[in-house]
Amino acid sequence: MTPELRAWIVAQAEAGFPPEDCLAALKNAGWPEGVAVDAMETVLSEHLVARGRPVPGRGHLPEPALAHSPSRLVVDGHEVRVLLSMKLPRVVVFGGLLSDGECDELVALSRQRLARSETVVIETGGSEVNTARTSEGMFFERGEFDICSRIERRVGTLLNWPVDHGEGLQVLRYRPGAEYKPHYDYFDPAQPGTPTILARGGQRVGTLVMYLNSPDQGGATTFPDVGLEVAPVKGNAVFFSYNAPHPSTRTLHGGAPVIAGEKWVATKWLRERVFR
Repeated sequence: MTPELRAWIVAQAEAGFPPEDCLAALKNAGWPEGVAVDAMETVLSEHLVARGRPVPGRGHLPEPALAHSPSRLVVDGHEVRVLLSMKLPRVVVFGGLLSDGECDELVALSRQRLARSETVVIETGGSEVNTARTSEGMFFERGEFDICSRIERRVGTLLNWPVDHGEGLQVLRYRPGAEYKPHYDYFDPAQPGTPTILARGGQRVGTLVMYLNSPDQGGATTFPDVGLEVAPVKGNAVFFSYNAPHPSTRTLHGGAPVIAGEKWVATKWLRERVFR
């Protein structure tokens, strides 16, 4: 996006023109609708953050059916326990989301494909090795194996979110001393590489971390803003969502260093739209 286009989008909003009119103008200029929506969201979010104003939240997010405070949910015949539910940040800890056999199968399938984990470079939209993340990892394509499809369907049903609105499963191994320092999973609207990333399926709106083993010591998933630590227990999972790409969601989180043993996790990121 050129500086002139950014200025035009801001000017339309400040003049009170409906977003639909701005979107129609961009589409008439040849922009695909999804890219135009992402451009508008990125520019306007940057504009609000620069002026210290709150970023509007999304109306629809992945969310388990917890309205009546159930202790258990049955998902496609699989019983999942609800161990913790927190409103802000929106965090839910599930027990028994995966069976021991499913955990072991994911570890076995991923072991030969592990490489040093990379992080997204928000300045360019690419990825690179980062000292803040000292794990090894790999990505499965969505539905690459039967077990991937089965888990993706279970997650989609559990969180009331379409399967095709999710990235492929990422499996990570943390050896003793490995960690992932606190960070956010959404893509920063203020960075120039964000529109490239968003073109594949919009913003991330939720994260599910599934524990594939239980390390001997350490390796908790931490939420520093609220002093929460989730222990990595085999088969359990922690879910959190974020209604805006902004620190006000309080979803700053990290993977504490592993002290003894190894930690294996499978991460599922959920997007606003179909992820390609």
